Amino acid sequence: MLAPSIFGEGLFDDWFRFPDFPDLDRTEKKLYGRHADRLMKTDVHEKDDQFEMDIDLPGFTKDEIQLELNDGYLTVSAAKNLDNDEKDKKGKVIRQERYCGSMQRTFFVGDNLTEEDIKASFKHGVLNLTIPKKEAPKIPEKKLIAIEG
Repeated sequence: MLAPSIFGEGLFDDWFRFPDFPDLDRTEKKLYGRHADRLMKTDVHEKDDQFEMDIDLPGFTKDEIQLELNDGYLTVSAAKNLDNDEKDKKGKVIRQERYCGSMQRTFFVGDNLTEEDIKASFKHGVLNLTIPKKEAPKIPEKKLIAIEG
């Protein structure tokens, strides 16, 4: 049975959030609803020579995800577009909860990494990143010359 749309995303969502004062963050986020803050969950594991990150991106394809490294910051962006032409082929739309939109998250990985250092793979809605631990090049020590006399 379909619930009327006056109840929002779920009939009991508002009842079990009591007390929630002030309730200022009730704006609807078009891509994934009011609970968009629970998306792009990330696990970071540290190993001896690298970091491994697992980022949940359910519903996205590899082509909809973009990685960018700029000034030591790695930005993971995901954008989803819905094809509106398919509405006519599939019939009349009663309720549409899937929207188009984008999201991104940024991580500081270090100034001394390049794009070639970071390895990425995407499988079953999870983006796996391998980021090596790379130390900054050391500045040579100043060697003083003793002055005689």
